[in-house]
Amino acid sequence: MAGSAHGHTPAAWTGVIIAFIGFCIAGVFMVAANPLGFWAGMGVVVAGGLVGLAMRAAGLGMPKAEKAAQERARAQAATAPAQPASAQTSA
Repeated sequence: MAGSAHGHTPAAWTGVIIAFIGFCIAGVFMVAANPLGFWAGMGVVVAGGLVGLAMRAAGLGMPKAEKAAQERARAQAATAPAQPASAQTSA
């Protein structure tokens, strides 16, 4: 997975950071025996997921697999050297 870019997007980072803060809030209130604060922290966790999804929908996440493949093919075609005419007709 060395070439994978999974999760390296602003949408992923933002969603995970917000969810982590929510888990910290929930953990503090769980130790303090405060159910209302615990559920507020869990609400922040859910909000982190929703923010990540909204940012992904806004184009700040990973592109879809087909779209990424099309962009790679387009980039390869643009950088590939042109073949001579004799190579194209000898099929």
